[in-house]
Amino acid sequence: MPLTTTTRTPPFLAVLVRGLLAGLIAGLLAGAFAYVAGEPHVEAAIAIEEAATHAEPAAGAHDHEDALVSRTGQRGGLFLATALFGAAMGGLLATAYVLLARRRRGDDDGRWGLLLAGAALLGAVIVPFLKYPANPPAVGDPATINQRTVTYLLMVVLGLVAVWAGSLGYRSVGAHAPTWLRAAAAVGGFLLVTAVSYVVMPSFQEVPADFPAALLWEFRLASLGTQVVLWTGIGLLFAALMHHERRRRAGTALPST
Repeated sequence: MPLTTTTRTPPFLAVLVRGLLAGLIAGLLAGAFAYVAGEPHVEAAIAIEEAATHAEPAAGAHDHEDALVSRTGQRGGLFLATALFGAAMGGLLATAYVLLARRRRGDDDGRWGLLLAGAALLGAVIVPFLKYPANPPAVGDPATINQRTVTYLLMVVLGLVAVWAGSLGYRSVGAHAPTWLRAAAAVGGFLLVTAVSYVVMPSFQEVPADFPAALLWEFRLASLGTQVVLWTGIGLLFAALMHHERRRRAGTALPST
């Protein structure tokens, strides 16, 4: 009996559950990384902010004392936030996996899951980070927070468009073209959209001149590392779960003796 059922995409609900589970676990791992690698730099940045606050009039100090969430609560909420965010991203990855199933060639679910996670990491994280790297507390003008938020989200969209342009360039060359030519077309399409986005989008230079450069970049690298751990974890876990699902479905499709 031909195993035709193993070549079809599993039901959406089955894929979604695996995406949510992969994202939840990866989110917890990312939270642990952020706690170990990022929290010391956050504490150091807060200390600088508090020192500057104490040097200001009493009104500024009063605003600082009225923080809604204590540092202890923020540390505990870190794992909750990364877990929920990871689950949401895993769900989106699973949805993209199902929607793009017709474009998939072959039956390697694990490879396809890793490819989607890598594309998300590149377009939604690395491209925006290179334009708008994360800043610790005490860095950034509160008056521009709305503008910076909107431009960052727009940069995420443009990063994903850049990845799509690279994919389009790869396919447009033709299936019979040399591998190096298809790769060059993909890189060219990606870099073109990315470069135009960087030129068009506004820049923000709000880092105080006296802020320690080492602390700034250590925080930024920890922030980027958290996202790398998250998306690497989602990709690996989702790939493993989908590979297991395919093997299970292949086993149930075998004729009984």
